[in-house]
Amino acid sequence: MKPGHWRWGLAQMGTSVPTLQKVKGLNFFKLLGSGQGRGFSLKPNWFRYGLMATWESPAAAEDFYMGHPLLEEYRQHTFEQYNLTLQPLQAHGLWSGQNPFTTQTIPAPANAPIAVLTRASIRLTKAIDFWRHVPQASASLDHAQGLLASIGLGEAPFLRQATFSLWRDEACMKEYAYRMAAHREVIKNTRARGWYSEELFARFTPLSSQGTWNGVDPLARLL
Repeated sequence: MKPGHWRWGLAQMGTSVPTLQKVKGLNFFKLLGSGQGRGFSLKPNWFRYGLMATWESPAAAEDFYMGHPLLEEYRQHTFEQYNLTLQPLQAHGLWSGQNPFTTQTIPAPANAPIAVLTRASIRLTKAIDFWRHVPQASASLDHAQGLLASIGLGEAPFLRQATFSLWRDEACMKEYAYRMAAHREVIKNTRARGWYSEELFARFTPLSSQGTWNGVDPLARLL
């Protein structure tokens, strides 16, 4: 978001919804705010926002990103954009009562970058306990080998949270997910403490990237 435009950006979380609901070929979408840091965060970032969307066809997505007036308006208010085209590999769980990505499980291509999305609706009665335990796992991302980029996202402050991350390959992602002590503890506590009323975990193969994220394309020379 350009300096001084944060109020406009925040307003889009509500005002863009009716427009997006009318976009032809748009099957599912979420407008997402962001937090400070690489993962779940209590501190909002008022200058960075995300749009996650699934499409009826590649052509429908391209028509939207290349020519829709809403995207042109976004570009006028921002100094940086990063667009990723992703193919779902697997998805477990629900988002707003549905799995918007895939019911299949497709092996990740060998030695290729991989994207991971995790999201959850946190039970109001469990919110304090959740936020006491999760920040250390988010901080451990700073030391994860093979992490290209990550961001904490959310539909609503404190209770509907997500993280999106890009990894050099599946091996690096699994090394963090299953061997990093802080992350293993979060996985354990998720079940034991019943933090979530709904959750979803999905993996994707990046097909293409455009623009920059913090001044660079994390997938440059990898696609």
